[in-house]
Amino acid sequence: MSFTHLDAAGHARMVDVTEKQPTVRAATARGFVRCSAEVIAALRDGSVPKGDVLAVARIAGIQGAKKCADLLPLAHVIGVHGATVDLTIEDDGVQIEATVRTADRTGVEMEALTAVTVAGLAIVDMVKALDKSTSIENVRLIAKTGGKSGAWTRPEA
Repeated sequence: MSFTHLDAAGHARMVDVTEKQPTVRAATARGFVRCSAEVIAALRDGSVPKGDVLAVARIAGIQGAKKCADLLPLAHVIGVHGATVDLTIEDDGVQIEATVRTADRTGVEMEALTAVTVAGLAIVDMVKALDKSTSIENVRLIAKTGGKSGAWTRPEA
């Protein structure tokens, strides 16, 4: 078996995508931040002491997508040409969905997953004074399009 991110000597390497042609690609990821009833009430009435939690989380998620290659050592630096982070307050937490788009040589799955995770971290940071048990759960890729492998959708999505 050969590994794409290891050279013949077993050392880590970044896959060379120089010869690949840029194509339009997109990826969507989801995650959930589980919160207490106290946090949900504060989110709904805008009384979280640190300010507008959802606005901060949305911007943090977009920034996370753009910084993915700085965080993951073998991820390619790619142009993030579009990123949306949608947040929905539910009775037991906040649902996060991020979609990232590019026209580049490699996909944006990791960027979408990073967007969701960083948005979740921002929520935890903003509400931790109210509830230290707030947790990030079930971060996963939901769908991707473009590239050699084509379209994929998670079966339960």
